[in-house]
Amino acid sequence: MKPFRILTLILILAFVLAACGPKATEAPAPAEEAAPMEEAAPAEEVAPMEEAAPTEETAPMEEAAPTEEAAPAEEAAPTEEAAAEMPAGLTCEQPIKVGLITDVSGPLAIYGAHILPSFMLGMEYATGAPGSAGEVFDITATQENTFMLDGCEIQIFVRDDQSNPENTATVARELIDVEGVDILVGTVSSGATATLQGIAAENKIPLIVAPAAANDITGVNFNEYTFRTSRNNYQDAMNECLYLTKQYKTFVQIAPDYAFGHGSAQAFRDACTLAGGEFVADDIFAPLETTDFTPYMEQILNSGAEAFIVTWAGGGFVPLMQAATDLGVMDEMALGATFIDNTLMPIWYGNAIGSTNGILYHWSAPDNPANDFLKEQHKARYGTMPDLFAADGMNAAIMLVEGLKATGGDPSAEALIPVFEGMEFEGPKGTVYIRPEDHVAIQDMYVLKLVNLTDPDANF
Repeated sequence: MKPFRILTLILILAFVLAACGPKATEAPAPAEEAAPMEEAAPAEEVAPMEEAAPTEETAPMEEAAPTEEAAPAEEAAPTEEAAAEMPAGLTCEQPIKVGLITDVSGPLAIYGAHILPSFMLGMEYATGAPGSAGEVFDITATQENTFMLDGCEIQIFVRDDQSNPENTATVARELIDVEGVDILVGTVSSGATATLQGIAAENKIPLIVAPAAANDITGVNFNEYTFRTSRNNYQDAMNECLYLTKQYKTFVQIAPDYAFGHGSAQAFRDACTLAGGEFVADDIFAPLETTDFTPYMEQILNSGAEAFIVTWAGGGFVPLMQAATDLGVMDEMALGATFIDNTLMPIWYGNAIGSTNGILYHWSAPDNPANDFLKEQHKARYGTMPDLFAADGMNAAIMLVEGLKATGGDPSAEALIPVFEGMEFEGPKGTVYIRPEDHVAIQDMYVLKLVNLTDPDANF
């Protein structure tokens, strides 16, 4: 308001001077004595008062209105229209192709079943809409699912490797050579993942590992193309040993005889020793396909340890636990093992209500929007709550989409590697940080107490 008042006063003075000025120049013209007095009166009565009124009401408003409305308004209109016509978000000339390799029908299919729905839900969460396969992904109906990220089409091609490295190599090469995938995600078996790493590096294709856990993946087998959202053996071991060594001091352990098992055994030996524990016998390894664990349980029983640590994967949990029970191992020493998947928990921990152990993920532990989405949608669409490796699958999808957003839709290794290194994103386990130097996923781990094994939603 102040600028208008100042302008008004200036104009009033201008009109006053204009009114007075001309009269002063006209007064001498008649050269009569009475003229100055007679002329002065009308000048004082008319000029200031009559000119002042229109000056305040009319002059500033009439002059200001066209000045403010005309030029800017006419220039702004085409600018806004042009902006509205421009496409928003990412655009891609070609579809981005992703190969998801997991175990659908092999010995670790129980874990592949965690990855498929959670990865698809993660893609939906990150892109904002379900894929072309609909709200429920059924591998028996289709092996493809397409999502839209703004103007970018992301095609997902799913393949079953049955946790067999030879099959992994076959399907990986088919995905690369035939389907032309730009990015790989997978797989369940750590041994098969080692094969997948080599093929990804050979073809210069980024690989996001989920849910394989071997240290070697981002350790001795590290290459610049390999990233992971799964935890590694050391993360499991550090989480568990901090608790175990507060109760027991001597240990023996058994693990499957392949990369995951050897990596886990070394990690537990290092972590529990660092925390003050002692291993009183050599580590025991059994083939993953073992069904009779009697000779292995005898070695454990004869070790004299206070607790035995078990690392296993797949259906072998059941006969292993049966042998431990039959030989009285459970009566002589404590079981030290991370909590496992919802399906096997009632079998494996049937006599362990009240125990406390570590776990990499349980749907009831994290409290964040991504986990809320995963819980609600997994239950609504698939009829069960998300299981042990579900967070790994969803995190892989979120990491993938966030990477593509950061590169402007460029799926090449040259674009994605520097983006993935040091990336932070929010997933169902909270904040995940990809450590730049070795591509390990730094993430939350959990220590939980088992309170029941009968809850229909596995809220144990």
